Amino acid sequence: MPFSPGFDITATYDPLGFSYGPGIFGPTPELRTLDAIRPSLRNPSCDGPEVVYAISMDVGRKEDLPAMVERNLLYGAVTYSKGLLGVEPVRSQGHIHAVSPSCGASTCEVYEIWSGAAYIYLQESGKDHPGRCFAVYAKPGDVVIVPPDWVHATIVGDVSQNLTFGAWCVRDFGFDYADVRAHGGIAWFPQVEPDGRTAWTANPSYKPSKLDVRRPRCYTEFGIRRGVPIYQQFVENPDLFLFVSKPQLAADLWRGFEP
Repeated sequence: MPFSPGFDITATYDPLGFSYGPGIFGPTPELRTLDAIRPSLRNPSCDGPEVVYAISMDVGRKEDLPAMVERNLLYGAVTYSKGLLGVEPVRSQGHIHAVSPSCGASTCEVYEIWSGAAYIYLQESGKDHPGRCFAVYAKPGDVVIVPPDWVHATIVGDVSQNLTFGAWCVRDFGFDYADVRAHGGIAWFPQVEPDGRTAWTANPSYKPSKLDVRRPRCYTEFGIRRGVPIYQQFVENPDLFLFVSKPQLAADLWRGFEP
């Protein structure tokens, strides 16, 4: 059964983007092209879809916008092409959330998969030693939290399907690509094997690390309920995701965090 994100938004695939139902606000989707992400791919000269993904930052029900703005939150929606970038599955290039002027810190992000499958890839650092590395395999309805200051990338988990997800973010978001690009990408490159399985190869630009591939967990310590759209959870309790725009509120939870 298809997963409902909790408001009237629909992913489109030709062209890649979104359509909004009555009472829903949202921008014209912004398109990320293959040429824009080549520097962070395993093979920068590879072939693949010309448009890798479409992103609509700041979507939702018009009646909820004042509560979002008051809490400096926005909800973003992203849909990815299916297929390959050379031997890699379609993916983003990877970044760290830049320090947001509103809170003076890097912020977190709360992902929710709507359709398809994803590996949410995370590493503790963009420096030579990436620290702990995780690839969280998520399917529709699954939630994954990316903590502040961590490198992360979104990777299509089933290349036969488009991937679509939503995410809670800070309104004055920014992306820092410098460390990832300096290393030619993330610390572990995904590769689709002939049998369709995703394998992982260490990026030699980093010091040796281990990759933990896992399924999502429940984030009960953040008050998030499994099986309820995270947009709906905001509507029911607008303060639930304040830790996104004010990451200092969850300072104790970020220490030793595991996705």
